[in-house]
Amino acid sequence: MPSRRDQIRMSDTELTEFLDQERVVTCATVGPNGRPHLMPLWYVAAPGEIRGWTFGKSQKVKNLERDPHATLQVEAGIEYGELRGAMFECNVELERDPERVMGYGVELMARYGGGELTNEAHQAVESQAAKRVGMRFLPTRTVTWDHRKLGGTY
Repeated sequence: MPSRRDQIRMSDTELTEFLDQERVVTCATVGPNGRPHLMPLWYVAAPGEIRGWTFGKSQKVKNLERDPHATLQVEAGIEYGELRGAMFECNVELERDPERVMGYGVELMARYGGGELTNEAHQAVESQAAKRVGMRFLPTRTVTWDHRKLGGTY
């Protein structure tokens, strides 16, 4: 008989669909005091990686400069029987090249803005890119769960 863990695991297709539906990932880095530093991020999921951007002077960037590892979590649901989520342990690459950072911003704004960027939106991304750092999260371990698969039994 399969374990509960095996029963609730998402397939690759289910995980892709879940990441496409959800909007916010919580990013955990290790702060200067050794404690987890948790912050929400917008993200773009692509095969084998998750991308985001943040201000270059942010605490998360300082943390990632010191230790280029993060744990990401995306979750959904209110009641126990509807909880779904994914946790990714990641190596992280910081991107500082302005053109590439701009590309991260364009991807994010296209995703969260509903498609093609207007000229004004493109200019807004361009003005932000100089202050931002791209983050490329490369999962080394992924754990998923979808309690809906239990059919109300626990």
